[in-house]
Amino acid sequence: MRVNEKYSTLPAEDRSVHIINICAIEDIGYLPSEGTLLNSLSVDPDAKCRYGLYFRDGRRKVDYILVYHHKRPSGSRTLARRVQHGDTPFGARSLKQDHPLPGKGAPLDAGSAEPPMDYHEDDKRFRREEYEGNLLEAGLELERDEDTKIHGVGFVKIHAPWNVLCREAEFLKLKMPTKKMYHINETRGLLKKISSVLQKITEPIQPKVAGHRPQTMKILSYPFSREKQHLFDLSDKDSFFDSKTRSTIVYEILKRTTCTKAKYSMGQGEGRKKDSALLSKRRKCGKYAGRSITQLRPVIPGEEIPERCPGSVWSGITSLLANGVYAAAYPLHDGDYEGENVEFNDRKLLYEEWARYGVFYKYQPIDLVRKYFGEKIGLYFAWLGVYTQMLIPASVVGIIVFLYGCATMDENIPSMEMCDQRYNITMCPLCDKTCSYWKMSSACATARASHLFDNPATVFFSVFMALWAATFMEHWKRKQMRLNYRWDLTGFEEEEEAVKDHPRAEYEARVLEKSLKKESKNKEKRRHIPEDSTNKWKQRVKTAMAGVKLTDKVKLTWRDRFPAYLTNMVSIIFMIAVTFAIVLGVIIYRISTAAALAMNSSPSVRSNIRVTVTATAVIINLVVIILLDEVYGCIARWLTKIEVPKTEKSFEERLIFKAFLLKFVNSYTPIFYVAFFKGRFVGRPGDYVYIFRSFRMEECAPGGCLMELCIQLSIIMLGKQLIQNNLFEIGIPKMKKFIRYLRLKRQSPTHHEESVKRRQRYEVDYNLEPFAGLTPEYMEMIIQFGFVTLFVASFPLAPLFALLNNIIEIRLDAKKFVTELRRPVAVRAKDIGIWYNILRGIGKLAVIINAFVISFTSDFIPRLVYLYLYSKDGTMHGFVNHTLSSFNVSDFQDGTAPNDPLDLGYEVRICRYKDYREPPWSENKYDISKDFWAVLAARLAFVIVFQNLVMFMSDFVDWVIPDIPKDISQQIHKEKVLMVELFMREEQDKQQLLDTWRMEKERQKDEAPCNHHNPTACPDSLGSPAPSQAYHGGVL
Repeated sequence: MRVNEKYSTLPAEDRSVHIINICAIEDIGYLPSEGTLLNSLSVDPDAKCRYGLYFRDGRRKVDYILVYHHKRPSGSRTLARRVQHGDTPFGARSLKQDHPLPGKGAPLDAGSAEPPMDYHEDDKRFRREEYEGNLLEAGLELERDEDTKIHGVGFVKIHAPWNVLCREAEFLKLKMPTKKMYHINETRGLLKKISSVLQKITEPIQPKVAGHRPQTMKILSYPFSREKQHLFDLSDKDSFFDSKTRSTIVYEILKRTTCTKAKYSMGQGEGRKKDSALLSKRRKCGKYAGRSITQLRPVIPGEEIPERCPGSVWSGITSLLANGVYAAAYPLHDGDYEGENVEFNDRKLLYEEWARYGVFYKYQPIDLVRKYFGEKIGLYFAWLGVYTQMLIPASVVGIIVFLYGCATMDENIPSMEMCDQRYNITMCPLCDKTCSYWKMSSACATARASHLFDNPATVFFSVFMALWAATFMEHWKRKQMRLNYRWDLTGFEEEEEAVKDHPRAEYEARVLEKSLKKESKNKEKRRHIPEDSTNKWKQRVKTAMAGVKLTDKVKLTWRDRFPAYLTNMVSIIFMIAVTFAIVLGVIIYRISTAAALAMNSSPSVRSNIRVTVTATAVIINLVVIILLDEVYGCIARWLTKIEVPKTEKSFEERLIFKAFLLKFVNSYTPIFYVAFFKGRFVGRPGDYVYIFRSFRMEECAPGGCLMELCIQLSIIMLGKQLIQNNLFEIGIPKMKKFIRYLRLKRQSPTHHEESVKRRQRYEVDYNLEPFAGLTPEYMEMIIQFGFVTLFVASFPLAPLFALLNNIIEIRLDAKKFVTELRRPVAVRAKDIGIWYNILRGIGKLAVIINAFVISFTSDFIPRLVYLYLYSKDGTMHGFVNHTLSSFNVSDFQDGTAPNDPLDLGYEVRICRYKDYREPPWSENKYDISKDFWAVLAARLAFVIVFQNLVMFMSDFVDWVIPDIPKDISQQIHKEKVLMVELFMREEQDKQQLLDTWRMEKERQKDEAPCNHHNPTACPDSLGSPAPSQAYHGGVL
């Protein structure tokens, strides 16, 4: 059978008649009546194929779409193209040879000028033809459609027939449902009553999706085998493999189908500059790469044999997409999700019960998400749901801690002493010259607000959140195991997927470049070394016979990647240095702004210097963090690309590591500065520390830096969630979609027939945004998890704001996946991968950071030391005075004293500052006092005790809670036993069938008369058909 006959869906005689008539019509210019002719042939030709979901025959389902760009003459579409590529997809390839299209080798008239030939486009077309021919040989069925509303874009529809699906399902070891069902062990007694009550209570918040409720029966699944098809329920073959499984199978075929021939050579990537000598070599060998095996002839000794191009193999659709041979490849959505008279489908059901903001209070239909998008995306939304649920108790406890701070605010003795003007404590200036002395009572509001977050309940909340993080991780592992059991992934191993991982297109191009350079060097060596003509001829024959296998022998080593590794290291260090420099710039801004505002004549401005400087600095930090997040994301992707990882999995893991490192530093560096560095290295009055010898280091407020840390954390966290996570995710996709719509509208023709015609499903999906992976979705949630856990001691309301954000985030992501993105290829996965390790790392780091925040940033430890060592009456009276040191204003350095020393209305001789130092009347004035060392020892002791105690408690939680629920382990064991019993019963039935046949044969031999004169009447000859009849009867 010829290739064009494989592509065709019509009989040969009908095909030839249609093409001849079409050519005749086109020659006489009878184009305006195209719509009339089509309407006479069919009333609505697209309704039969359900507007692109099926082939033209209306029976074969479209499992995958390949999109390519093609150039054709301007003007209206002709009927010839519509019939040739619609009714007879890929048909009439022989016609192209007799009557080629313009610009593709057509014979020209004597007086006509030769049209310019686009070798690049011609090579793409040649590769597409060969690749699609290889797909046909793999068993797939194809249909082309270039008669679309999108100008210059063609579509190849792919259908996988039943035999191909069975073959690939067996190869991929896909677990499919068998006929066997079994009862799931149910809870009994009190637990059963509690579960039934909970089901009735949660009835309103359950999605109206089939199979969402707990099931009492489960279908036994087994890896598909063509030899054991009788075990599976094949009553409905059309629905046995769902759309997600069909597209996965087709994608696996597309990845491993190679393209070995080319009319011209392709470059490493579209638009990439190449060395001219290397390019000419590729073109030279490209002429011979297009030969098939049948075109080879015996080699004559001494003949100049062209060397085969080692890059003539391009493995799979990934390489073809990277080189622009195809513009896109994607599976189709099941149909429309809204509108009148829309046929009910899984996409519409997901939109109604999951992807609308109106159903934010309902549980997610995770099983349906997995059925439609695959296990990897299903696990992401399941993890996001578990994380959001676990934020509920953390939010409740955080609110209780906050309310406790509000209730005890008036009972806090240190803040009351700071607000009491009777103490008349005069503080030293906050900056040189322009700042004057100030009263401690002016910081009353800040001190009272600090008590909301700096109270004994904060320590309890930090311990609680550490245990919460450990419990969350254990709860997710148990939930993940339940999903693996429910989704039949218990026997699935990542190694099985790793075996099928194909090299990335960029890796193959780099290997090609290396092999060409190596071959060029070897050729130069052979030129300078004389060799026998016979050996030379043998060497060239070996090179020609090696052909496309050369790339299999060449691999990238660490030497090849060393420049990329060096670039990565230098770039990451530079980006981190840029982040530190920006934070330093914000510090200088705060110092200079505070000094400038102190010169203002308005008392209200001078009284609110701290609030103004802190708020504006935090907003600047927020804007810089959002901008650098986008920049660092692009830089991390570029750095990963130049490393040229071999597989997609390796590429994803390296990208995640770089992006997380850069974004972690970018998001948390300003917070780390306020928590651990601000106010720590300021010096003392008369001996301050300066930046660039001009800017004096900042000091913390008398109530400590914890309140400022809370403001910094809250604004950055809320700003990132509102602007980056929500507005960007909503606004940017809609803007891209609108721009793409305007571009396509400008490029497409405006004929009346085309504007009225309903677009096909693959045209609508082509206009959607391509799926870019789950890394951005996970990244924003991991950064948020850091805000919730790392500095939760300073902001107990962080879990509450994270909960409110995630309720919106789930529906936002769901709507994006259902309505804004092309349908991604389903990927099997047992867990969330490297993200779990990152979460565990953040949880461990959170314990250490919160220990340092409580001990060094807050005044919790100094209060305890004062209460048990220095308090005279066992109360906190006198604590503020104990934490302040004295300074004689006559000891100011020249040029640093206030310009207006009488700003308070009286002359100041002694001012106070927060530190543990000797007074000016001491022998060792201004030296660090013994109180400082006592507080420091207590702080370090608290860090050690807190860290080890909480770590032990977290590990104890990990040990107590088993990773695999007991009922799930029992069900898995039960499945294995049932599967063994099923195969044992099958073997017993076969053995019983064989025994029955033997007994029947022996009975016929004993009872039937045997005529020795007529051997054909013996039972030996009569009994031969019995086994076949008995066996078929037993199977049926």
